Amino acid sequence: MDDRRLRDEITPEPVYRRRHAIMRAAGVLPMIAMAGLVGCGAESAPVTSTPETPRETGASADAGVVPTPGYQEILTPFESVTSYNNFYEFSTDKEGVAKLAQGFKTSPWTLSVGGLVDKPQTFTVEDLDLRFNPEERVYRLRCVEGWSMVIPWQGFPISRILDAVVPKGDAKFLKFETVKRPDEMPGMRGFSPYSWPYVEGLTLDEARNPLATLATGLYGKPLLAQNGSPVRLVVPWKYGFKSIKSIVKIELVAQQPTSLWMAAAPSEYGFFANVNPEVSHPRWSQATERRIGETRRRPTLYLNGYTAAVGSLYAGMDLNKNY
Repeated sequence: MDDRRLRDEITPEPVYRRRHAIMRAAGVLPMIAMAGLVGCGAESAPVTSTPETPRETGASADAGVVPTPGYQEILTPFESVTSYNNFYEFSTDKEGVAKLAQGFKTSPWTLSVGGLVDKPQTFTVEDLDLRFNPEERVYRLRCVEGWSMVIPWQGFPISRILDAVVPKGDAKFLKFETVKRPDEMPGMRGFSPYSWPYVEGLTLDEARNPLATLATGLYGKPLLAQNGSPVRLVVPWKYGFKSIKSIVKIELVAQQPTSLWMAAAPSEYGFFANVNPEVSHPRWSQATERRIGETRRRPTLYLNGYTAAVGSLYAGMDLNKNY
């Protein structure tokens, strides 16, 4: 894509914010978020799923739970999205990450994609934006801790990178790896119960699903350090810890990778980590969640409301045994 076409396709920030203000006033944004719409390209069509009523868990009988009909959604404010962050490489204090991440260097940056591929490649952030055409993708984010957000990301489906590197026939999984810089990431210093760098994984089929996204921005701006700048994974039907931040390496492999959380607490965290209100975390229920900005809890949606788009990936699997 040439620079002129790219400039033509980017919405200027004043227009973006004015458009969203008008849509919010008209009640359109809640409908967009509720529908799970992404972007405006041809690849958006398969992911226009609507949230369904969660399976019976008994949660709807709780006095503090928001009623289920409609599931009207609004975007989580930019200020909340950028000030309440899980990023243990900096801190376990969600409200302290943004300050500690201010000195994190995100340029220059490269993302290497290799392993079991025919055409291994290394991309700069500029390459990602020019070659893979990021678009707006509004998704829910559901944390394993029981809170959630609705975020307008800028990103592109991972399948575009996979098409560029051409996976070999024996490639079955993607292994993602975060940068390791203890001098800039204080959470990595000294004794830690975690084995750095942060590692996560997806099956190749999951990564090819149109919802699986590499994000380089949110709210029309480049990602801030606390949100995983300059490139992060967004997998909206899985718990948020799967959406690894500040990625420097993607490797296609034949064997299922062991993620950081699987290594740290194998009795509590499995590979798939799909949002499932019927499967409790060993130490708390997943039946309800608290949307940031709300006081009451709401029922958790099965696969975070994206069953129509991703349910077929797990046909025949007993997800009650795959936390």
